[in-house]
Amino acid sequence: MGITAFMLSVPMWGIAGTPVFWGLLPFLALAFWGLWFAIRSNGRNLSLTETLWIWRDEVRVERCEPDGRRLRWQADPMRVRLKVHKDARLEDYLTLTGGSREIELGAFLAPEERVALAEEIERGLTRALRS
Repeated sequence: MGITAFMLSVPMWGIAGTPVFWGLLPFLALAFWGLWFAIRSNGRNLSLTETLWIWRDEVRVERCEPDGRRLRWQADPMRVRLKVHKDARLEDYLTLTGGSREIELGAFLAPEERVALAEEIERGLTRALRS
């Protein structure tokens, strides 16, 4: 961020101390703050994880939110249904339904990754039901 601040300030050196400098300074500060905010926000979002376990007697999902909360869901593999929704807003949207609850899986993944994940979950559920 120091290098970015330096590079953003270079064009301002020629007009330092003039009224134009003070007019442009808020925009320069806003650009620097926007970049800093975007990088920090992206870093927080990287800490989001979802873990899925499939056993023959239980399916469990644990989601760790960026703010530290842990959300847990579990169901019987016999009652779990995986559904791939075709939605214009979010392509190949995945949900797991078990009992009376439906949860979203892998919203942060690319559409191709969600399709691969759905296939892998189907294989895991099939193996769990066979054993």
